[in-house]
This record gives sequence, C-alpha cells and structure tokens, in this order.
Amino acid sequence: MEEGAQVPELFQRLFRDHYPGVARKLYALTGDRAVAEDLAQEVFLRLYRQPPDRLEACGAWLHRVLTRVGYDYLRQRASGKALLEKETARVAAWSEGAAPSVESEVIREWEIDVVRRVLHKLSDRDRTALLLREEGYSYEEIAHRIGVNPKIVGTLLARAEERLKKKYGKEEAPSDESRGQKERRETGL
Repeated sequence: MEEGAQVPELFQRLFRDHYPGVARKLYALTGDRAVAEDLAQEVFLRLYRQPPDRLEACGAWLHRVLTRVGYDYLRQRASGKALLEKETARVAAWSEGAAPSVESEVIREWEIDVVRRVLHKLSDRDRTALLLREEGYSYEEIAHRIGVNPKIVGTLLARAEERLKKKYGKEEAPSDESRGQKERRETGL
C-alpha cells in the first residue's frame, strides 16, 4: 500500500520537473503555445499509463515520446491543411463561375470509382489503416483501432499503400490483350 501511495507522488514530481522542458520543446516544434501545452499533457498521460522501466531516468523517454507526439500532430495538421487548401481552391473556382467541365467531372467520378473498387480488394486491415490515415488519425490511434502494436503502423501503412498502388495500376490500365478484345468488340470485328 505504501508503494502505491509513492507512485502518484513520483509522477507529480516528474511532472513538475519535466513539464516546462517538454512544453518548451513542443512549442519549438509546433509554434503554437496552446497546442504545445495540450501535446505536453498527452506526453505525461502516456508516461502515467505506460511508464518506462526506470521512472527516475525518464528524460530520454519523454524526449522520444514528445518527438513522436509532435510529429504526429504536424503530419495530421499538414494533411488536413492540404485537404482544406484543395477544397478551398475547388470551391473558389466553382464560385467564380469556372464550373468544372462535364468531362472533368466524369473523369473525377471514374477515378473515385476505381479507388473504391481497389480499396475493396484490399484486406480489411489495410483498407482501415489507409482510410484512418487519410482522415488524419495518429499512428497510435490507428494501432488502437486495428489492434496492432503502434510501432508497426508505419510499416503496415507503407505496405498497404504499396499494395494499393499495385492494384490501382492494374485496375486503371487494363492489359493490352483485354484492351484489344474490347476494341474488337466495339468495332464489330
């Protein structure tokens, strides 16, 4: 019982000792004080939930975790920003009277259909991981959602993306033989 009472005191001391440095490093990484404070709290929550073996020497552990948390945030922000910019440009073009041509809309719909078909050909785990990443989830959130170790999420995503590209290439460009058969049917030969 006495040891259990000491653990919260140890965490409180670690928090007091390390929080300013963690928040400062995250601020340097993100450039936003409020975000840095939120991310620092996330780092210490992880420390509390899954502490390293030696809590007394947790400086390196905190640095590694704050780096991961910070980069996950930046990656998520960048993908959201790019999507927002793309949609803003599309809406601006539409509102300026530059409505997309019928051909471009047909091509866009065809591309969406191809991507959907390819996604359905992937395993559930690959499909879920790719869709979660596209929605801006962190690696840890993806790992939790699909039930894998967070350390393998990067590799899992890279392999899933590679499989998606291969299947997309096959789906998008039918083989020369099937193209020739299709052309012969269309011309009546």
